[in-house]
Amino acid sequence: MLFDYSNKTIQIKIVYYGPAMSGKTTSLKSLFKYFGKQETLKSIESTTGRTLFFDFGVLNFQGYEWNIKFLIYSATGQDFYASTRPATLIGVDGIIFIVDSQNTCIKQNLRSWNELYTFFSNKLYEIPIIICLNKWDLDNKIKKLEFLNEINYTLFEKVDIITTIATDGIGIFDSFKNMLNFIFPQISIQIN
Repeated sequence: MLFDYSNKTIQIKIVYYGPAMSGKTTSLKSLFKYFGKQETLKSIESTTGRTLFFDFGVLNFQGYEWNIKFLIYSATGQDFYASTRPATLIGVDGIIFIVDSQNTCIKQNLRSWNELYTFFSNKLYEIPIIICLNKWDLDNKIKKLEFLNEINYTLFEKVDIITTIATDGIGIFDSFKNMLNFIFPQISIQIN
């Protein structure tokens, strides 16, 4: 979190993280669409439409005295570009971890989660984190508690679990709003 006292702006960095094809970019596009800012979202994509390095967008909100500027990234899930992921996480204020809820993807989810843990070690437990169980509309879903127990979610100071369907925008705004409540627990933030 950065404070710009001269411009009365608070800058927050949120990163969407998770395995390849879990729905990070789709979640980001859905969030920006919710706010009518989809044209401001920037992506560096391959010729097949996959994220090469990261997606990036800014959401600005006017306050009475201070303004809030959210820098929102999604880290690439492709292993070929794994070396870019640590740079995307520098200075992060909150992580929205996108789980691919298909039971065939449990290993990829855990590998991505364990990689995140290697970047932060036990400091990860202090970072606000929202776990989005994406693709929750599919029939072959993982068992929610099985995954959560694997990642020791009870050790986190600020954690929330939400089921999402990024392609339909279901749960995407709620995950963002819950992240704001973690980052600003003493302030009632009204975002419509």
